[in-house]
Amino acid sequence: MTGELGQLALCFALGLSLVMAFAGLAGARADGAPAAIAARGIANGSAMGMLVFVVLAFGALMAAFIASDFSIVTVANNSHTPTPLLYKISGVWGNHEGSMLLWVLVLALYAGGVAFAQRGGARLSSAALGFQGLLAASFLLFILFTSNPFLRLDPAPFEGASLNPLLQDPGLAFHPPMLYAGYVGLSASFSYAAGALLVGEEGWVRAARPFMLIAWIALTLGIALGSWWAYYELGWGGFWAWDPVENASFMPWLIATALLHSALATEKSGAFSTWTLLLAIAGFSMALIGTFLVRSGAITSVHAFASDPTRGLFILALIVLAIGGALALFAWRAPTLQGGAAFDIASRETTLLINNVFLIAACACVFVGTLYPMVLDALTGTKITVGPPYYAITFTPIFFALLALVPLGPRLAWRRADWRNALRPLYPALGVAGLAALAVLAIASPRSLTGTAAFALAGWLIAASIVELRRRKGARAAAFAAALAHAGLGVTLMGVAGTGLWRSEALDVMGPGQVMKVGPYTLRFDGATKVQGPNYEAQRARISLIENGRAVAVMEPEKRFYPAQGQELSDTAIRTTGLRDLYLALGDERGQGRFTLRAYVSPLAPLIWIGPLIMALGGILSLWGRLRVRDAVPAAQTVPAE
Repeated sequence: MTGELGQLALCFALGLSLVMAFAGLAGARADGAPAAIAARGIANGSAMGMLVFVVLAFGALMAAFIASDFSIVTVANNSHTPTPLLYKISGVWGNHEGSMLLWVLVLALYAGGVAFAQRGGARLSSAALGFQGLLAASFLLFILFTSNPFLRLDPAPFEGASLNPLLQDPGLAFHPPMLYAGYVGLSASFSYAAGALLVGEEGWVRAARPFMLIAWIALTLGIALGSWWAYYELGWGGFWAWDPVENASFMPWLIATALLHSALATEKSGAFSTWTLLLAIAGFSMALIGTFLVRSGAITSVHAFASDPTRGLFILALIVLAIGGALALFAWRAPTLQGGAAFDIASRETTLLINNVFLIAACACVFVGTLYPMVLDALTGTKITVGPPYYAITFTPIFFALLALVPLGPRLAWRRADWRNALRPLYPALGVAGLAALAVLAIASPRSLTGTAAFALAGWLIAASIVELRRRKGARAAAFAAALAHAGLGVTLMGVAGTGLWRSEALDVMGPGQVMKVGPYTLRFDGATKVQGPNYEAQRARISLIENGRAVAVMEPEKRFYPAQGQELSDTAIRTTGLRDLYLALGDERGQGRFTLRAYVSPLAPLIWIGPLIMALGGILSLWGRLRVRDAVPAAQTVPAE
């Protein structure tokens, strides 16, 4: 009965999403406040009811995975009795059908959040719920008609096919939910923007900003988790490959970052009001495009879930309707939209405008690099790959220019500022940037102009953030948010530059007692033994780290074999000092107890993931301050620099 219960819950959720859409949009067009409030009440109740039924459906699918109910097709194709409990649970979203149910669950959670918070006027929040209802109904229809996770299999197999071994990892247990909380979360700001266009209300930014922050924080952490998984699980020693599916989450992050900055200007001084509306539409549009890339079969990747063109066409139709409908609303309201408050060239608005230009240009580079090979293949049949060299030429200069600008904005006042007085406290940060560049030139080998520039920028960002933190001493917690987020960018930049430019690598076939050198390390192969895991068999190597003729540490990389799928996988061993990683990946057996061993020394690699944690902390502080003080400064009021 588990499958039938889940199926019925999805049907009820669909009905309630349609009620929410109808009531919300009716309330948005209501003539009087009592009618709008009544319609919003119905939409609120429908949103909460939809959330309950989607949670019930998701719980039913999870129960089927935990119980190994192989009479359900999704469970039979993606689970296996010996699979550890954590991976039975993560198997719920480790496939197309379950991941789409997770998508709808996150969408329902945000709809519930909009209903619970009731931010903005009755007509605005009612309209936002109406658009959330339309989105939920669309994806529920998609699930029920093309991606039903509760289809039955008769007769049921005795054993399941097992989850893809690449996905049987703690990182992949948490990466997809966090990522979905990010780019599906952009639906809330999209719905508020569309609602503002429908009702003509200008206060939507203040109502939507907490949802923007939650989505941005989740996207930041989700991308970091994905890169960490790629680093230690795939066995290639890297953390980012400009894979199209990686780009599918990175593009919404770039737009969400631009949206946060533009929305701040709109809320504080009234600038960029029209532009902020477009960014809210563009952010969720990028999330939908990413969904299409992952599930249409247009690309092949270890991240991709589906290769069914029918599903891709359905999602493509949703993209056209959502983006086209929002842009049609924008065109309808365009004659009545205000262009935004005026400001001097010496102002915080100017730096935020340039910030947005750079972020959109960076997103455009990624967008072209991701979609151009697919368009070329469709039009001419020519297959090409756009790899890191393209992004190094196009994306890197734009992002470096953006990072150089970042510390200037928080020092300037809104609308009009004094450049000299605002920038004078940043002179020590410029000195730190210069010292960082000289240190890299003196220490690093080989010398790299890119590396020197990267560390100079990182020093500039971190030192400027420290200056800002000292200036804000004693202020509210939310006042530290920008400084922490910018410092996190600098920390990540150091990690990316150190690992990308100065990584050492060694590859050899090693037998018992043989020694290999990599970077400053000496490694001795002490042999390999067979081990039995819960659902795999493995060869586990014992590698001693030698210093001054004695072993100071032992590392144990594995080569695993998963019988259920007949697939081999490397389980890497990583030893970190906090500033440098020694990374070992065991390869194929070569006979007589010999194995291929690949070793990397990655300077500053841990900083790649420490940086996003600092950035997310900044976002959390900003969110906390905003939730504590719900009444922001009116949009038309000039606010001094914070």
